[in-house]
Amino acid sequence: MNIISAGWNCIYGTDYIFSCEMETSTFLIVLMRSGFRLDGVFMPENTLLIFDESRKSEYSASDDILVCDWICFEADRETDFIDTEFDFNVPVRYSDSGFISELIRNITAEFYSLNSRRIKILDFMMKTLLMKAAESCSHRESIQSSSEPHYSSLIELREKIYRNPQMKWNVDAMAAYVNMSRSYFQHVYRETFGVSCMTDVISGKIEKAKEILSETGCTVSQVAAMCGYDNEEHFMRQFKKVTGVTPTGYRKKN
Repeated sequence: MNIISAGWNCIYGTDYIFSCEMETSTFLIVLMRSGFRLDGVFMPENTLLIFDESRKSEYSASDDILVCDWICFEADRETDFIDTEFDFNVPVRYSDSGFISELIRNITAEFYSLNSRRIKILDFMMKTLLMKAAESCSHRESIQSSSEPHYSSLIELREKIYRNPQMKWNVDAMAAYVNMSRSYFQHVYRETFGVSCMTDVISGKIEKAKEILSETGCTVSQVAAMCGYDNEEHFMRQFKKVTGVTPTGYRKKN
């Protein structure tokens, strides 16, 4: 394996959009330590991705900033990945983000060092990183299999939630959309995406509100209505709980 570039605790602003288009035999492993958007769809923090050349993707900040650790490297798929199995280009929730973040930090430090044995050390650490990442992919396979045959429907539902924050989403309506019972739907949704369905509904509303506040002169009351809130005060309380600032305060900062 040959590392091309690496970064740890990289922080990007709200306007940052990264277009990931890898060359043949080149890979990018990214640990998203903050919530983010992958091709426009919200993903939670502590998500791990390994991009290869087969898919062009875009990821961007979802909150005020995007925080991530990453390594771009060249590898022979047939030899360097022989002991591991990956779902390339598929987001995976990583339970022990602190461990893998620290591993990427050490790899980054070694990559930019002048250590005479850095190549051998980096090769060892990269294999460790890939094996740990493979564990996450194996865990995700068990999660995805539990949601079959509804997995594609869940993805479709989640995209619809974020595209239509003004709709009156509730658990019963979402469960009916994917033809599941209420309790089973809630269980599978959380296992698949790492968050509850109602948390996603709120995230979609707040993300849309932030966009409107930043790009228009609409009043707070109008923003609340456009994001599906019947009560302006409820919107303001929920917005501050999620972002840490009031809608007016957010607009002033942006």
